[in-house]
Amino acid sequence: MCEMTELLEHAERWECVTCGHEWERAPEVAGERVVKDAFGTVLADGDAVTLIKDLKLKGSSQVIKGGTKAKGIRLVDGDHEIACKIEGSAIGLKACFVKKA
Repeated sequence: MCEMTELLEHAERWECVTCGHEWERAPEVAGERVVKDAFGTVLADGDAVTLIKDLKLKGSSQVIKGGTKAKGIRLVDGDHEIACKIEGSAIGLKACFVKKA
């Protein structure tokens, strides 16, 4: 095998530009996303969480009080990592404002 740095990238393999040697690409392993609450506890789908402070609902004059519990959370991608229902309303929360119950 050569030690050249100029490579051609194919869908399933690599190829050296200089000598033409080919080898398989290693499968890419995507790391699992870890979501932690305000105190560093790892959260998982189905956990129950408690708000650690009062939060204003965006686009509304309502406030959700600190200490309010949300059961059966779902972890989602995006700015708000937690999708849950509080008092019958679907809400997205940031993990830094909750603690695991």
